[in-house]
Amino acid sequence: MAEIQQQADSGKGGKKRAKKMSTKIDMTPMVDLAFLLLTFFMLTTTFAKPSVMQISMPVKPKDNEEQNELKASEAFTILLGENNKVFYYEGLVEAKPELKLSNYSATGIRTVLQERMARQPKTVVLIKADDKANYKNMVDILDEMTITGQKKYALVDISKDDVDLIKSSGL
Repeated sequence: MAEIQQQADSGKGGKKRAKKMSTKIDMTPMVDLAFLLLTFFMLTTTFAKPSVMQISMPVKPKDNEEQNELKASEAFTILLGENNKVFYYEGLVEAKPELKLSNYSATGIRTVLQERMARQPKTVVLIKADDKANYKNMVDILDEMTITGQKKYALVDISKDDVDLIKSSGL
């Protein structure tokens, strides 16, 4: 492990000098221990597991099967805008609804969804994302659907009428 090397007396003069000793430390065992510890902790750590969101996709209708039309009284539309804005209105866009602004907090869109579910249990939520909305907003609104226990919701392409409604609202 460690050695001490001594130098021989040169024999000059009659004086005795203190012996000069140099030390040499072997670092191999310490490096071995460091790599063993590193390997141990790497193998015993749990890595971050990817979180996956469950989304149920509708069954493709058969050729002879009719699709039911969505009633305006059961429709609730959420529009995801730019700069983390979330808009909503009750009903369908054809009825020229009143657009309201909310946010992604617990007192924002979550409260609105819970109140709507209490009034109309058969609510179908239509989620429409603007081209300028970011991915985080989509994940946040899907989380809100899970938190509020919303059974029926659909991701729908935003229409020109919805974009015009956002622009004309001034919110």
